[in-house]
Amino acid sequence: MGRQVITARAAATFEPVGRSVATARGFVRDTLQGWGLADIVDDAVVLTSELVTNAVVHAGTAAEVVCLRDDDGARVEIIDRYPERELPLQEPGQFPVNTDREGGRGLLLCAALATRWGVDYTSSDKRVWFRLDLPERPVGTRTAGPPLPDTALPVTDTRVRVAVVQVDRNGCISAWNEDATDLFDYPAEQVIGKPLTDLAAWPHTPGTSTGIAEALRLSRWEGSYGMRGADGRTVPVYASHLRVRDSDGEPSTVCLLVRDHERAVLQSPPRVHAHDTAGGASDAQDTSAADPFEVFIGSPAPDDLDGLLQRTVERARDMLDGDAAYLLLATDDETELEVRASTGLPSARQRFARVPVEAGSGRYGSARMPSVHEDLSIVPGAVPLLTGTGMRSVVTVPLKVEGRLTGSLGVATEAPGRYTNEEALRLQFAADRIALAVERARLTELERLRRGSLSFLVEASDLLAGTLDRDQTLALVAQMTVPTLATWCAVYTVAEPGSEPKLSYVLHEDEDRIDNLKALLARVQPPEPVPTPGASVWTAPSDAAHSAALRTSLRSVALNQDDAHIAPGTTLATAATVGGETVVLPLVARNRVIGMLTLGKPTDERFRQEILELAEDLSRRAALALDNARLYSERTAISQSLQRSLLPPDLPEITGGVEREVIYRAAGEGNEVGGDFYDLFEIADGTYGFAIGDVCGTGPEAAAVTGLARHALRLLAREGLGGPAVLERLNAAILDEGARSRFLTLLYGEMRPQEDGSAELKVVCAGHPLPLRLRQDGSVEPAADPQPLLGVMDDLELYEQTVTLDPGDVLLCVTDGVTERREGTRMLGDDGLAEVLTTCTGLTAGAVAARIMRAVERFATAAPSDDMAILAMRIPE
Repeated sequence: MGRQVITARAAATFEPVGRSVATARGFVRDTLQGWGLADIVDDAVVLTSELVTNAVVHAGTAAEVVCLRDDDGARVEIIDRYPERELPLQEPGQFPVNTDREGGRGLLLCAALATRWGVDYTSSDKRVWFRLDLPERPVGTRTAGPPLPDTALPVTDTRVRVAVVQVDRNGCISAWNEDATDLFDYPAEQVIGKPLTDLAAWPHTPGTSTGIAEALRLSRWEGSYGMRGADGRTVPVYASHLRVRDSDGEPSTVCLLVRDHERAVLQSPPRVHAHDTAGGASDAQDTSAADPFEVFIGSPAPDDLDGLLQRTVERARDMLDGDAAYLLLATDDETELEVRASTGLPSARQRFARVPVEAGSGRYGSARMPSVHEDLSIVPGAVPLLTGTGMRSVVTVPLKVEGRLTGSLGVATEAPGRYTNEEALRLQFAADRIALAVERARLTELERLRRGSLSFLVEASDLLAGTLDRDQTLALVAQMTVPTLATWCAVYTVAEPGSEPKLSYVLHEDEDRIDNLKALLARVQPPEPVPTPGASVWTAPSDAAHSAALRTSLRSVALNQDDAHIAPGTTLATAATVGGETVVLPLVARNRVIGMLTLGKPTDERFRQEILELAEDLSRRAALALDNARLYSERTAISQSLQRSLLPPDLPEITGGVEREVIYRAAGEGNEVGGDFYDLFEIADGTYGFAIGDVCGTGPEAAAVTGLARHALRLLAREGLGGPAVLERLNAAILDEGARSRFLTLLYGEMRPQEDGSAELKVVCAGHPLPLRLRQDGSVEPAADPQPLLGVMDDLELYEQTVTLDPGDVLLCVTDGVTERREGTRMLGDDGLAEVLTTCTGLTAGAVAARIMRAVERFATAAPSDDMAILAMRIPE
């Protein structure tokens, strides 16, 4: 090939800022269109966008773009001032390891789209260039097909008839030409004024439900349907509709119809790339086998859905030289479209915003059919996502898989009238390339999210099942929610049916905002505790926060205080915290609303459907865990109350200054009543009764025997009965309980302080660990002999023993939880207890009891498995 002669040259330099990419695209588009090279404009714009991005964004230098025209096409050069930045070298057919490497995608696109391309280095700059050759077409034509043999030409009748039918704004026929009469056998006067729907046999495509009425309202439509002739038979036709208006502004639709097998007369030919036509340069790369998806999206394609969608909107924007682009995907139930990617729009506001897909014949047209809005200022609100963005002209096309709507792709620009049906066809062609790949990626992400959701719920169930503490359960629910599902959350609890919900826990991912958020929610009327499942939107926090922010700002302006900005700043931050979507999920357990889980997002953010579904699953588990914690707390409170009622409220002072101390430790988790008890009471002037006992087992049955024993001891002793008589009558009372009775070990004694400073004790030890006497010399000995326990035999003969405690002596009484403390095969036992007691000489009664308890606790590392009671009495010296 000979050297091309340059016939025109244009150049411009762009600063290293992001906006320069769009400006460079516009420069190349305007230049090539001005030179009459419209056939290669699109490919040139796409390549320019990639290469200028590499220069001004990745390299961070200014970029010079030079366009050179010759007789066969054009060459575009992108020059940056960063010659040290080498381009990635790779073998033919191999992909770059990292799709984000500088220059990687741009060069792959050059290989796919350009006739030739290359890189030139100098000492001061680096020049990446590409060349696009014009297709060989007859001069003066817009598009042309290759010469074909006669047998390959479309088949028509002897004379091709093109029916011209005009339909007014009401869908009625207002004009009918002679070819229409020849094709369908209706004279004009018979059909004028009738609705076109009376004649049209409209196909019902699964998943679209677009009718003839919708098609007639589109600015342009092309496709196949049937027309019923006068003989009742349906004639398949190919139609091209154009929406027009007359000088009075009255709209109507012009329909051109031919027989379906003659569709070539009206059908728009598919767009052909320059490098796909015959006559290309000899050194152009063979792209006949290139994947259309990879040609559009770039190779290698992103392996994640968000990356794929973001690349798609960027490519679509570049292809149509737009200022913004966005892509919506259908939700799982296909009732809404959700914005999943955008460029050139406020992403924080647009991401995950939703557009409803209406049911019935009036479905959302711009989602299910290609749509072009030449000027949104004329039809405000036609595309709600673009309201307030400054966009004027927009084109949207559907993404469909097997006739099912899966998404929508839109490109917009700030200039009005930029897009026509030609751009809609080009964008639809691109959408058709990527629809299947996007749907596959969406299903892959959905499956990944479902697996992640299942793992999340399994872990949440384990954590919630691991505690029965109400406050800890509330904290766990909040911590599992933030920030995984929401930015902030609040848990309300309902104590009783019909009672006011109470704000019980508040959490925000930013700890510094928790206090302000809690204060705001405390001022807002709580949400209504409705048992309806699912998430419902709650606007009260956002409304209250914005009202407070406005009032504070106005007050600060009015007062003109120097430090007035502090309060508005705090208020505005709180308003931003709750400014997004807030939803409430009921916490329902055992057919009763026990609370509400409130989830919130910051300003301009919304929840995705799958997140709400996951939150609903979590709320069901949280409700059951909270209710279990409530029931457990109630049971524990009842048990602890009952346990307290089985112990004396206080200990009496003993005449003569006798010291006394009691330590009681209940084993278990606090939700069962123990069988150990103690008592110390005054029988008569100068005489005191004391007892320490252990009922077999725990729970209500043991509590019944404990209560019987403690109150019977006091009653019988105050009746003047001696120790043996008291215990024998108690034994009979226990046996009278029948099957509910439990055996009981009991140490009972009476103490009489003497005038000489000593104390006389009368003791009966019925099956209980023996009391120990500690003398001043450190010796320890049992203070009683063992006798049969209570609740086993009818014929019980007991006797009492008299012991005198000298000044300084200590009497220690314990339950078997102390002596049977174990560590592996070792047990503390009576000997071990006596050994500890020998070290307590000279200590007060309180110090003796404390030292015994410390020794018992240190003997084993495990928590005690049995209740423990210690009663120590010391005669003062």
